[in-house]
Formats: sequence, structure tokens, C-alpha cells
Amino acid sequence: MAQQDTAGFLPKHGNYEGLKCYRKAEIVYDLTQVFCARFLKRGDRTIDQMVQAARSGKQT
Repeated sequence: MAQQDTAGFLPKHGNYEGLKCYRKAEIVYDLTQVFCARFLKRGDRTIDQMVQAARSGKQT
């Protein structure tokens, strides 16, 4: 009989930071902040919206 993979999707201790999708979302968030700081005017509502959307993607 074949041995079953008991590790599952996430290890028991979590480690969601190790998932590829989380690491990619973190990169998108960081790049969004850099983009906004470099190309948009300070105090612009667009900055808030972009950063909030990137943060939301990271937390989902």
C-alpha cells in the first residue's frame, strides 16, 4: 500500500509566509509602495487606494 502524504496543504504550525502566493503578494505590496512614492504626488488619494488594494491582496 502506498504511503499517504500526511503533511497536508499547510503544516500544523501554519507557516503561511512560506507559501509562494504569499511571498508574491508581499512583493506586489512592496513594489506598489515604491511605485507610489516615486511616481505619485504626496497626499494623493490614489496612493491610499493602491496601497490598500495591495495590502488586501496580501491578507487574502
